[in-house]
Amino acid sequence: MSVNKKAFLNVAGKRKIYRPVSERIYDYLEVEPLWSCTDVIGQAGRCMDCGTPFCHAFGCPLANVAPEIHEWVCRGKWREALDVLLSTNNFPEFTGRVCPAPCEAACVAGLHVDPVTIRQIELAVVERGFESGFILPSPPARRIGKRVAIVGAGPAGLAVADSLNRAGVHVTVFDEGARPGGILRYGIPDFKLEKWVVDRRAAIMEAEGVVFETGVKVGEDLSYGFLAGRFDAVCIACGARRPRDAAVPGRDLAGIHFAMTYLREQNMRVSGEIEDPSAGISASGKKVVVIGGGDTGSDCLGTALRQGADSVVQLEIMPMPPETRSPATPWPLWPLALRRSHAHEEGGRQLWGVCPVAFTGIEDRVRKVVCRKVTWEFSEGGLPRRPVETPGSEFEMEADQVLIAMGYLGPAENGVVDELRPELDERGNVAAGEDRMTSVAGLFVAGDMRSGQSLVVRAIMDGRAAARGILRYLKNQRKG
Repeated sequence: MSVNKKAFLNVAGKRKIYRPVSERIYDYLEVEPLWSCTDVIGQAGRCMDCGTPFCHAFGCPLANVAPEIHEWVCRGKWREALDVLLSTNNFPEFTGRVCPAPCEAACVAGLHVDPVTIRQIELAVVERGFESGFILPSPPARRIGKRVAIVGAGPAGLAVADSLNRAGVHVTVFDEGARPGGILRYGIPDFKLEKWVVDRRAAIMEAEGVVFETGVKVGEDLSYGFLAGRFDAVCIACGARRPRDAAVPGRDLAGIHFAMTYLREQNMRVSGEIEDPSAGISASGKKVVVIGGGDTGSDCLGTALRQGADSVVQLEIMPMPPETRSPATPWPLWPLALRRSHAHEEGGRQLWGVCPVAFTGIEDRVRKVVCRKVTWEFSEGGLPRRPVETPGSEFEMEADQVLIAMGYLGPAENGVVDELRPELDERGNVAAGEDRMTSVAGLFVAGDMRSGQSLVVRAIMDGRAAARGILRYLKNQRKG
């Protein structure tokens, strides 16, 4: 198959395409359909095959080798493209759906035209791999006689487990959830990541020898001593689940919830873990205010609209970003620019430069959010530095339900951490060295629990790094 080496000059970039709003707003199926092979091959041809591929070396935390993947796709060699993709990424079916694609922000073509749509190409490659039977359970040929326990079945824990299992380690993953997946299953809405995708990967891992022990809370149901006596190493990968709160008057009123509690319950309804559709938090018929303008806030917006909210307003304390890349974040940095998700196309309003200062209610239930406008002091580089509330700018918004999506402060209470007291960093995350071992010998940490709130792709990267550190530790044990 011939390759158009000048496609980046004469083939237009293809933008995200979503299912019609009139259709998707009534279900929880993924909003973004897969592209056709013809479209994917055409877009892969736009890759410039740069001498210094910033998408690989600067943009992608996993260092996915995008130019080589694109070259194989252009030639119709899907198996070869898949092999290159899987050499750096354990779960491209996850990142291909939920990653914000920092690789695309670093694409050289993006300096002048639309960047290569690397994320959609990645997703097409891995899904073609499943459809063609290229991805099948492949247990390790031999085992090295070592056992590792992993606490947490989110993207970081799964990456540790998959990497260690492929190296011949006996791996058991413990998680308090009823099913593995962590935030992939209980945080990210189905309209971005349907849970059969998670089930498919978990089933492959089980067939390859990984053992999942779900519904188990380590530190309560099982002690660290129990694990330490049965495993050669333990890795904790429990995420950064301590939410930042809105500590303002009226916070104790009914109807004010943390975003992840809300999103978790809806995911459990879709999966059938909550059978009564009326149980728990629902936005049906309510005036909803979402505090926080990030991805979690957008997920709340899309979920509330699907539940039949009367209205949804999303508040963001940051100023409205520019429509195009700010000079303060030049290429290949992640751009400071306005990004609208599919949920913003579906309805609701966004207010920028606003913060809540109080909640008021009737009969102990929230009825209004009192807000104040905010201006920002800027650094010399042009980046926002400090918010300053504007006197006399207060206004009220009606709200029957408030969802707090203001990010996370670090790990939630954890029995293993409370018992062993490993060193923490200045932000309260579990500190670790390059090998991801904590100050407690044989105890490793991976993902947001170490780095703080971040992306799924970075959690997978950190899980792979932890697996390498654990393998070195196990090797030294054998030598000893």
